[in-house]
Amino acid sequence: MSLSRLLNRDNVIKVGLLLWLTLVYMALWGDISVGNLLAGLVVATVVMVALPLPTLPGSGRFNPLPLLQLVVVSAYYALESSFQVAWLAVRPAPTPVSGVLRVNLSTRSDLVLVLCTDLLNLIPGTMVLEIDRQRCVVYVHVLDVSSDAAVDKFYRTTRRLERLLIDGFERPVRTSPTEVSR
Repeated sequence: MSLSRLLNRDNVIKVGLLLWLTLVYMALWGDISVGNLLAGLVVATVVMVALPLPTLPGSGRFNPLPLLQLVVVSAYYALESSFQVAWLAVRPAPTPVSGVLRVNLSTRSDLVLVLCTDLLNLIPGTMVLEIDRQRCVVYVHVLDVSSDAAVDKFYRTTRRLERLLIDGFERPVRTSPTEVSR
């Protein structure tokens, strides 16, 4: 069997998952030893065989620079909104107006759609209520929609997170020469 066949995408993902599950097993036991390593490999193998994950279509790519930016940006948004939620809880004013906003996403990937909704759920003050995959629309409950500026900020945040996810996981759309000349 050739090396390129061994290193195909599915095999690399399976080995990565096996190693991850083994590390989780060892972390749960809190002991780094050969016995725990071997037991972790056995448990991870049993889990992978008994509970196989569905395969995702392999049309994407992995670009680490936008993903590094995504980690920094999403951590910043989570901290910023945590302080905003805390301030809204203790300030001597009435509670803000909350509402449900519709976000039209431009992704072509189910993976990016799921990751984007997960990131939106991690930001305090927001909660994804519904996902319409066919239209690529997400309905999000937002804590503060009391002003146009607050709504615009939410949409800017969502667009930035989505753009970083698309840059990190999707292949660029190839345009034909006739599309470029129009």
